[in-house]
Amino acid sequence: MTEFDLDRPVALHPLVFLEDGDEVTIGRADVDSYGIFPAEGAELVRRLEAGDTPRQAAEWFERAYGESVDIEDVVAGLDELGLIRKSGEFVTATEPVRFAKLGAALFSPWAWVVYAGLAGCALYAMVRTPDLRPTYHNIFFSDYYMVIQVGLFLAAVPLILLHESFHALAGRRLGVKSRLRIGRRLYFIVLETSLDGLVAVPRRKRYLPIVAGLLADVIGIAACTIAADLTRHADGSLSGAGRFLLAVAFAALLRVIWQFFFYLRTDIYVLVSTVLGCVDLHGAARQMVRNRFRRLFGRLETDESMLHPVDRRVARWYSWLVVVGYTASLTTFVLAGAPVVYRFTVGVFGRLTGDAVPTPLLLDSIVFGGVAIAQFAVLGWLMVRERVQTRRDRRLHHVIH
Repeated sequence: MTEFDLDRPVALHPLVFLEDGDEVTIGRADVDSYGIFPAEGAELVRRLEAGDTPRQAAEWFERAYGESVDIEDVVAGLDELGLIRKSGEFVTATEPVRFAKLGAALFSPWAWVVYAGLAGCALYAMVRTPDLRPTYHNIFFSDYYMVIQVGLFLAAVPLILLHESFHALAGRRLGVKSRLRIGRRLYFIVLETSLDGLVAVPRRKRYLPIVAGLLADVIGIAACTIAADLTRHADGSLSGAGRFLLAVAFAALLRVIWQFFFYLRTDIYVLVSTVLGCVDLHGAARQMVRNRFRRLFGRLETDESMLHPVDRRVARWYSWLVVVGYTASLTTFVLAGAPVVYRFTVGVFGRLTGDAVPTPLLLDSIVFGGVAIAQFAVLGWLMVRERVQTRRDRRLHHVIH
């Protein structure tokens, strides 16, 4: 741990302060490093920022609040967050966030009129023409599963990127930086847009960046539906392109429904957590679930008093939702996913090792097998990366404390 002279001012980076009820978020916007402090703790940091030495700030705190503070611990916490400038480290000017103007245009009043018109036209078309309504039959736009899988995969890429781009641009219009990364939710592989800087934005302004991806999904579904209707044959039947577009729209609708699986920390989970004022609801819920099992087996429980008060209150009911959700997902995989995987594996090996297998079926199996292996490889890599990161964080926590 770095030693600090308590009689010399602490050099701090330019900080942002956001008051939210009885708490204040303090951090650096240039590196997206933030911490949550009680109101009196934030005032202490302001004294340090104003030039007080740690000892002077601690004496002021005792006079103002009638209690002492471990100023060394406070300064060490600021250093751990990267808020203290090292010797020889200069203050760097914060660069303007790129594509902020594009983000402002995409969520301007005129843009909302266009989005509403597009969604309204698609909904009217579905009501007027039954064959445009979403159904699982839309997925089977071809007799070849290879074509279905590859086609939907290729079509999903731009729609998923559109989803994440809307998240990023909705944040960038507020000056919040973003990063795109690959993540995992149970056995689902997902793309994630990191908007860490949102914690320094007033809560009511965070809602749009959080749900912007869902808006993009609705726009994509509407556009595919309208395009399918416009590409009909002369006799009014759906064209091949139209059937494919409806399959893409149905797959996008499934992704929208997936967002309501709170326990997988989806966009809706983030929205609910933000509205309720939670800090780490999922982490609190998992700790409560582990404690229930430890209590059941007579083992020592972890201290829940250290959890954020709002997280602790909400997690009392949310933790049961986590258990039910994970149980449902794993049960679904065992009863439906595993048999499908088994049948698929047997079928692929049967075609690859069989005699006189037609070329289309052989190609179908090769593509299916390649895609499946790639998906499992990526999932395995993500699990290993998470485990390595967890161990690294634990070692760092042990060194610090």
